[in-house]
Parts: sequence; structure tokens; C-alpha cells
Amino acid sequence: MPLFWKPYKSDVTQFIDSLKLRDPQMEERQRQGRALLWDKAVDRAEQQQFNEAQVPQQAYVYQTKAD
Repeated sequence: MPLFWKPYKSDVTQFIDSLKLRDPQMEERQRQGRALLWDKAVDRAEQQQFNEAQVPQQAYVYQTKAD
């Protein structure tokens, strides 16, 4: 390893680092936004009911059922 070796940082990583330096609260706002939509507790019983209630899809979706 050379004496004056610096680890490589891509342009995107440098840009994100500069954003975080300019706006230190940005990461916390991102976590709050994620918590609104993604970080939810799953009700296992309700999830099981949902899975059991699904109807199997026919092979060709746009064809009407021929009875």
C-alpha cells in the first residue's frame, strides 16, 4: 500500500456526505418518513387471513372464464 494512499470515494458518496454536512437533520427526517410507510408491526393473524382469502389467478388474465 502506498504511503499517501487515500480510500476512494465515488462522486455520489461525496455528494451525499456534503448534503449531510449542509443539513444535519436530513437523516432523522428520512427515518421519520420511512417509519410512516415501512416500519410497521405486522398482525400475523390478519396476514394469514389475507393470504387465505386470495383467489388463484387463471393462466391468461384477460380471458373471461369459460364455464
